[in-house]
Amino acid sequence: MAADHKEHGAAGHDDADHEHDHSGHDHGDHAGHDRSDHYHAEHSHAPTVSASNERVVFIGFLLTTVFMFAEVIAGVMSGSLALIADAGHMLTDSAALLLAWAAFRFGRLASDNQRTFGYMRLEVVAGLINAVTLFALVGWIIYEAIQRFMTPHEVLAGPMFIVAVLGLVINVVVFVVLSRGDKEHVNIRGAMVHVLGDLLGSVAAIAAAVTIWLTSWMPIDPILSVLVSLLVLRSARSLFRNSLHILMEGTPGNVVVDDLSKALVAKVPGLSEVRHVHVWSITSGKPVATLEIVLTKGADAPSVTQSVKAALLADYGITHSTIEIVWDENAPRCALAPDAVP
Repeated sequence: MAADHKEHGAAGHDDADHEHDHSGHDHGDHAGHDRSDHYHAEHSHAPTVSASNERVVFIGFLLTTVFMFAEVIAGVMSGSLALIADAGHMLTDSAALLLAWAAFRFGRLASDNQRTFGYMRLEVVAGLINAVTLFALVGWIIYEAIQRFMTPHEVLAGPMFIVAVLGLVINVVVFVVLSRGDKEHVNIRGAMVHVLGDLLGSVAAIAAAVTIWLTSWMPIDPILSVLVSLLVLRSARSLFRNSLHILMEGTPGNVVVDDLSKALVAKVPGLSEVRHVHVWSITSGKPVATLEIVLTKGADAPSVTQSVKAALLADYGITHSTIEIVWDENAPRCALAPDAVP
């Protein structure tokens, strides 16, 4: 953001030609924030973080994690690589649920002088670390599967079948628990998708157990373990890409900067131009923006600013926006309302 001020200076706008509308900040320092809060209450697309959401996510995390360890132990004892692979997929579920819980928990921690946005990015950092761990797990499963193709390994179909069925039941229970939370919340919705994917892993393990039981064909176990590991790889790739995108301060998926600028000019009366737009996410589902606006002749600065904020909130879910006003060189300056003066 500091680079923007240098760009502004290069464009020929000195300090005397800039007025900053600090009502664009959501910190409650000025009376103009009352209108901003009004927009937040009526138009915000961000679901409320509630104790209920946090509780259902944590219950889901506990159930998934406990059974994940049980599945690893059963996989080692029965000799089933498919069970271990399914446990790896359950690890992605546990990670998704833990990250969702962390988003609720750390999102409530207050910001301070060193962390002005609080601790919300811990979720993203944890997601990136988890994705790298999952890549390593997938590599190990594929390597082990190749070894088992070369040297067949006996698998105990009975214990494998029982544990796989229990895994399927656990996934159904977790999905039901999550469905009692706010399904519109991005973290809960993502966790539910992970659990549905893990259902396929449990089905694959059941299919491998039945096949071995009926035909004694052992290669089915490493074959299905590779298929399950591909599900893990897909989840890990998505988690890695999304986490890295947020850490690189990429734009949210629903935002195209050029389209946003044009849409604001077309929608907001008194707005002549939108410049130097930056939109990024602090953490998943929490987009923020900074931008510079040019007013038309005779436009009311506070009214235009609040209209821009309302449009950003209603159309893009941007709850925190910082707006700087650049006065058109050919237009007389309009007096700012007292509550908009820094």
